[in-house]
Amino acid sequence: MLAHRFGLARFPSPRFSPLRFSSTVAQPPPRRPFHRARLAARYTGYLALSSVFGVFLVGAGIFVHDAFTYSERHVDRVPVSPLALHPERGGPKNLPVVRVQVDDEQDEENARLAEKPKLVIVGGGWGAMGVLKTLHVGDYHVTVVSSETFTTFTPLLPSAAVGTVQIRSLIEPIRKIIARLRGHYVQGKAVDLDMKERLLEVETMTPDGKTANVYIPWVQSAPMPSCLLMPRLYSYDKLVIAVGSTSSTHGVPGLENCFQLKTIADAQAIRRRIMDNFEVASLPITSPEERKRLLSFVVCGGGPTGVETAAEIDDFCQEDIMNYRKFRRSGVNLITSARVSGVTEDSVTYTTKENGKTVKHTIPTNFVLWSTGIAMNPFTQRVSDLLPNQVHKKAIVVDAHLRVNGAPLGEVYCIGDSSTIETSVVSHFMELVDEADQDKNGKIDFDEWKFMVERIKSRIPMAEDHITEVRALFDAYDKDKDNSLSLNELVPLLHDIEKRLTSLPATAQVASQEGKYIGRKLHKLARKSAVAQLNNVPPPKDEDVSGPFRYLHLGSLAYIGNAAVFDFGGHSFMGGLAAMYAWRSVYWNEQVSARTRGLLMIDWIIRGVWGRDLSRL
Repeated sequence: MLAHRFGLARFPSPRFSPLRFSSTVAQPPPRRPFHRARLAARYTGYLALSSVFGVFLVGAGIFVHDAFTYSERHVDRVPVSPLALHPERGGPKNLPVVRVQVDDEQDEENARLAEKPKLVIVGGGWGAMGVLKTLHVGDYHVTVVSSETFTTFTPLLPSAAVGTVQIRSLIEPIRKIIARLRGHYVQGKAVDLDMKERLLEVETMTPDGKTANVYIPWVQSAPMPSCLLMPRLYSYDKLVIAVGSTSSTHGVPGLENCFQLKTIADAQAIRRRIMDNFEVASLPITSPEERKRLLSFVVCGGGPTGVETAAEIDDFCQEDIMNYRKFRRSGVNLITSARVSGVTEDSVTYTTKENGKTVKHTIPTNFVLWSTGIAMNPFTQRVSDLLPNQVHKKAIVVDAHLRVNGAPLGEVYCIGDSSTIETSVVSHFMELVDEADQDKNGKIDFDEWKFMVERIKSRIPMAEDHITEVRALFDAYDKDKDNSLSLNELVPLLHDIEKRLTSLPATAQVASQEGKYIGRKLHKLARKSAVAQLNNVPPPKDEDVSGPFRYLHLGSLAYIGNAAVFDFGGHSFMGGLAAMYAWRSVYWNEQVSARTRGLLMIDWIIRGVWGRDLSRL
């Protein structure tokens, strides 16, 4: 019996006969079906009891949480400065100057922070959140000015526009974020700037719904040491502009008939229009031509926003609409090498080149999304107009330390879509020559050229990849082979380097990295400035605490309909569900808080089990 059990009976030895053993141990009787059913019922009971106990435990935890959370709180006799309730007027336009916030004196910690240097952040997007995340408590008296009371996770706005995720899962209140820094929030829209008196003009709303403008100063109101009574030379206070951008019109008429997708309000408006189109198209009185127009969705622009919105609308039609309404689906039609020439209430007109001739085409539609590049918003345009050396048409030009060119050095920074890092090498020609030409002979030898290369890298870090071959560049432009570069040889060399440089893309990744860079640098400046102020010496400069900003590209990704495409350092790949879940993982990890991570996960589960919500709210 044992030999057979271990498989020896099948392979008998050629020399010995297989041995057979008899066991004296009684074998257990075979289990009966009733015994197996009783065993299954027992374990099922254990599982049910553990589930009930788990539900009871979770319920008890929620009850205890509610018992200690939902309690009445009364705060009496909170000290408030009279200047906070009745601000004095001043500035060029004689507006109320909010030098003291309502809660500046509510406790000792806030009173201490009121004496710190002021930091005013304009905007509530990726750049502003990057600054707030990396600042330390006690560095500055922080004030955030934004027209929205929340920050938005903009990459998932296309998903919110069709109900894949809910709006609440993409937003986090700004007051919650700045609470860690004991910061202040002012709801309003920045409209003007006075750099001489360091006043930010903000348009706010009064209780009766009218607009009223006030000044938010970014200058310390507390007295300064006697040696620092020249605020234009020694400034501890900072202003960070992070207001984003608007969509570029490219001179196309009729864009008032288009949707944009930059804010929560845009996503809500798009969702309402999509649902209205499907409901009207379902009516029996709707003609076939009108039904086709209502069910045609046009997206102008092939960037991430346009591609992901088209994919989300297509998924919405295929996975949800088709379950309840039977429309003929034609998929996504891609039109390339085309230029939109006009948009009306019921159509889009575009032109293409065919055999050298311009051909005009028209698409009847009731939905047009415009996503074709960026332009300055009004406040960015105003700041640019105030500075004569600002000539860029789409953004404010900043240096390698993200300081606004033309503004008082070390006071005003600009990050995100509202800024662009300068790429002009030739504009620094004379400065570079003066610094590098050590013997002042009007020529740059190879050692001086190496020094100039380092100076170019420090001024324009994006040029690093284009001037790695130092000797080869020097030899290529040394036309007379005298082992030196004359000014006439140096100018075309710098021109060619400049042509290779491109601006950073206007993406959330760039804005977030710039914001974190500014936050870390301001923290270092605050610490060293405090020591300088105690020692009655000038505060440190940006160069003393931090190197220039260097962008690290972590890759690009886009959702293309139950699949995703990735681009990491030139290596691109596209996948199905696995890539889509990787795309979700990246966005889930980038959420601003644990609350939004939890809500986002719940939304994806609900969408997978029950589908998207088809309600029109």
